[in-house]
Formats: sequence, structure tokens, C-alpha cells
Amino acid sequence: MAHVLHVSVDGSDDAAGTPDAPLRTIDRAARLARPGDTVTVHAGTYREWVRPRRGGSGENRRITYQAAPGEHVRITGSEPVTDWEHVGEGVWRVEVPNTLFGEVNPFAVEVDGDWIVRPGRDDPRKHLGAVYLDGRRLLEVPTAADVADAPRRTEVVDDWTGTTVPVADPDRTPRVWHAEVGADVTTVHASFGDADPNAALVEINVRPTVFWPTDHHVDFITVRGFELCQAATQWAPPTANQPGLIGPNWARGWVIEGNDIHDATCSAVSLGKEASTGDNYASDRGDKPGYQYQLESVFSARQIGWDREHIGSHVVRDNHIHHCGQNAVVGHLGCVFSRIERNHIHDIANDREFYGHEIAGIKLHAPLDVVIADNRIHDCSLGIWLDWQTQGTRITRNVLWDNSRDLFVEVSHGPYVVDHNVLASPVSVENHSQGGAYVRNLLCGTVGLKQMLDRATPYHRAHSTQVAGYALILTGDDRWIGNVFAAGDLDAAYDADSWGRIGSQTGTAAYDGYPTSLEQYLTEMGDRWDGDHNRFGSRVQPYWSRGNVFLGGARAADVEHEPLVLNGTARVEVVTQGDEVWLEVDVPGADAAVLDVTAADLPPVRLVGLEFEDADGHPTRFDTDLAGEPLAGPHPAGPLAGGLTNARLRLL
Repeated sequence: MAHVLHVSVDGSDDAAGTPDAPLRTIDRAARLARPGDTVTVHAGTYREWVRPRRGGSGENRRITYQAAPGEHVRITGSEPVTDWEHVGEGVWRVEVPNTLFGEVNPFAVEVDGDWIVRPGRDDPRKHLGAVYLDGRRLLEVPTAADVADAPRRTEVVDDWTGTTVPVADPDRTPRVWHAEVGADVTTVHASFGDADPNAALVEINVRPTVFWPTDHHVDFITVRGFELCQAATQWAPPTANQPGLIGPNWARGWVIEGNDIHDATCSAVSLGKEASTGDNYASDRGDKPGYQYQLESVFSARQIGWDREHIGSHVVRDNHIHHCGQNAVVGHLGCVFSRIERNHIHDIANDREFYGHEIAGIKLHAPLDVVIADNRIHDCSLGIWLDWQTQGTRITRNVLWDNSRDLFVEVSHGPYVVDHNVLASPVSVENHSQGGAYVRNLLCGTVGLKQMLDRATPYHRAHSTQVAGYALILTGDDRWIGNVFAAGDLDAAYDADSWGRIGSQTGTAAYDGYPTSLEQYLTEMGDRWDGDHNRFGSRVQPYWSRGNVFLGGARAADVEHEPLVLNGTARVEVVTQGDEVWLEVDVPGADAAVLDVTAADLPPVRLVGLEFEDADGHPTRFDTDLAGEPLAGPHPAGPLAGGLTNARLRLL
């Protein structure tokens, strides 16, 4: 029989776990829970690392961890620090015994690993440790002397683009810290502004994670309704173990829902890779590039059971994920067959404390048959970044705004679908891939293309982790149908673009000169043929289009089919009213482009040889608009069934 184990801050780990005799720690309940059991946690702050020892036995016999209904439960990787000494010039000092940290002192460990980027050898290194004042993280500075002199900053440099971006809260920037780790104590100097740290709540993170099993294959866990925060998570590249503040650690069937997750040093939710298939070998060994180790990890994962029966099929939904240094959601290999939906994601990597090539609100490698739906993503250095093996992936009904860039799809071969989204930032899409279908989106920024002829990446059999082959990125083999391009500030878009003006345009102009059919493509290749291995060369692949709308100066490609080009400008705004967030859109004339879209309109992907299908193997159905309204038959271009003239939609 299933049991309910109760946990309370007033309980005892020697108790029975009943409502009248609750346990004291969630981790003690994790030691006792069996398949089908529920762990109900009552109000309070729990400073612990919860390590589930076993999982459920299936979808119908999960182990569920939940906050008691109506009660606020905070699980944190931090500990409070008191007895601060004021040493002058607004600087406070405290000595923390190293015994507080357990096995690893995060103030002694640098943010490091494959794909981390530092401008110079002497560039100041950031650490996993953090100091919090009343729940807000302070910034790290290189020396104790810098604590007294920290300036108020209104903007920071974005390392990816080299441009300056505004700081959301300039008054917070002089609040900084520096730590010196000794043999027995860690000495922290900090500036708290006008606050007295002995009268406020000051915490430091001491644990590397908050909710994370030590063993692999702890399956079918549900985590619901908690505040999960302040973990010293390490950098999570695709060629390493990918720790998160919370995550399954190489398992199947987790549900992470309805939580407030914030302040991971690097990544919050990890659905990612484990260490045996590679753990920062490129930076540790220095003998091969990260690309090669990443390729090897795909085959290594297959050898240890990377398949639908053992890995993935997670659900991450209805969470509020914010204020993390690298990612809200990260995953390589372990994210397959999952759903990421209805999350509110913001303020990811906005402090620019460190930089590497793996930073985004959602950053996934090998997102096979992953659905990313109905998320609201804003104020991130990059919104969604799908990298390698984006196949069977669907990005649908998301709204992204005020990001440096919204969507980046890199070195993938498809088929993947991007439909019914609003991409309202200066850069809407960076496409370093092929085999995509972009259907009924509203794009307010640029679209960029780039061939990738130096990296051949894998593709797979349909709905499977089995590798079918690998190929370079020629670009093209894309389908753009029923999209609305409302060009914004082109200079701002170029400033935010990661690789300059080449191949980046408003509208679909980056596809100028592309072939418009497979027959045309093959004919042109035949004219250049000097032997089969050179037949295809580096020639771009076909571009299919129909029913796209262009206004505000957005330009249609010279090979565009049936474009509707309008004069005037569009209005696309995200408006905050109290606790509510609304999308307001007015695109005059766009509703004149009326069309029906089905999977039959999407030619199969050339290299992979697959049709556009949902994860269940049925043809992709474009039957729901951005607002969740059903679609049947012809409708106006863009993401809303009723069109884009004076439309208003509540987002949050």
C-alpha cells in the first residue's frame, strides 16, 4: 500500500512520519519512501540536499515530493551567516569555518569546464560560492580591496556580441563580495549598501545542489510546489557531467512542476548528461577539441543504455525559473522525449559574471522528440538554444521578448518545427542548421543563416536514439509558411547578432538565390558534378515558402513564393499590469494572407529522409494557435487564429 510521509521543521528524523509525528528532514523521508509513496512537506525552510534513494516503478507508482497544500516550503543550498564585523568604508567581514561546507567549499572552486571562455590568462576567475542579502545575490569582485570601491553600474558588456546591455537593477551592483579560502576558515568581505548584515538575512551557498540523486536510474519522481534555491552548481557543458540545482541525474520519467526555482550559480533544472560519457576531457586533457569529445559522447551513451526505455521522457512544467548564471533548463542526451511547457523563465545570465558557449534560458543538445511549448521567456542573454541533433523537436506557442536573441538552432539536420511563436527581440532566429519548418510565427527581429562546413553532426532514425548518419550543415532545406515579419530596429538587431551582418536580414532575405525545389537543386548539382563525392559540394539546399507577410521594412527573399508585402509598421508590445502580463499586437493588413497548413505542405527533410511527425509518429498537426484556440481550415498568417489586428492576449 502507498503511504504518505510527513515532514516538518518541528519534526524528528526518529519519528514515524505521520501527521502527528512528522520527520524533520526531507532527505530522511527520501530514505524511507517506496514506489507509490508521497512525501508531504510542511511550511518552513529546509537547508539540505535531498538525495532520492529510489524511484517509482512506473507512471502509476511514482514517488511524489510535494509541498503541503497552501504552505510555503523553501529548500535551499545555503546557510545563514551572522556575526559580521564592520571594518570601515561600508565593508563587512566574517570568518566562516570550512567545516560548514562539507566535502567541497564552493568559494574555493572556480566556474570552469569545456566551452568556458576567458578573454585572457589573467582574467579574474569567478567561483561557485555566492553571498545573498535577503534573498538577492551579490556580485563577486576579484580582490578584497575592490569591495570598498565597487561602482554603480548601469550597463555591462555582453561577451557574445561585444556590445553593452543595460543592468536591470543598477542600485544592486555596488553590493559585492570577495572570499579568501584558508586552511580552516573562509574569510568573506562584503558590501551591503545601507543594510546591516547582522539585522538582515545573509546567506552563503554551501551545497552543490538541492534536489539531486547520487545514483543513476532513480526513475519516476515528481517534485511539486517548492521554492528551490541557492545552489553552487558547476558549469554544465555538453561534454561534461551536467549538475543542476534539481534534476534526475540520468534517469527516466521525472515530473518537475509548479516550483519557484532560482539562484543556481550555473544551471537550475538539468535533464542532462552524466560523467562516464565524458567529463570536461577537452579542457582537462587538451588533446582533442570539445567537438570530438561531444561526438564520442553520443556513441558512449548508446553503449550505456541511452534509449527511450531508460532515459528521458521528463516533464518540466508550470515552474518559475529565474536569476541563474547559465541556464534555466539544460540537458545533453538525457533530455530526449521530454516536454518543457508553461514555464516562466527570466533573468538568466544577465549579470554576465562569466561567459561560455552554453548560456541560454533553455539550452539543449540532442533534444530528440522534445516539445518546448507555452513558455514565457524574457530578459535572458539568449532565449532558446537548440544545439546538435534537433530532430523531432517542436517549439510551439512560446512568447519570447527582451532577450538579446530569441531562438538559435545550431548544427542540426531536422526535421524540427517552430510554430505559433512570438519572437519579439532584436534577433528572432539564428539558423545554423537545416531541415526546419517555421509555421505561423510572428517575428520582430532578424533571421540569420550560416553554413557550418567544419562540423559534421549526427542524425537519427525516426523517434529513436539510434544514430543513422552524420553530415555537414549546408543550410537551406527549410520551410517558411504563414509567418508575419514585422521588422524592428535593424541596427539593434545587428548589435545583438553574434556573428555580424553576413547572412542576417529582416524577413527572409537571407534566403536570396536559394533553389526552390529539390529538382532545381539536383539539376544545379548535376551541372557541377565531377564525381559523386563532390556532387553536392557546399551548395545551399532548397527553400520552400508560402503565404508569408512582410511589413515595417522586412524584406522577402527574391525567391519567396506568394509573399504579402505591406506598407506601414506593426505594434508588438508586452505590457505589465500589476501581476498580469499581456501581449498586445496590431499588424494592419496581415490578416489578408489566409491559408491552411498541414504536414502535407512540408516536403520531407532531404538528408535525414524523414517526414514532419509529432513524437507519436503521426503527421505534425497545426491545430492549436498561440492562445490555445483550435485551428481548423484556413486562418490568417501569424500565431493567432483571429489574426493580428488589435489582438490582446494574457501571458501571465
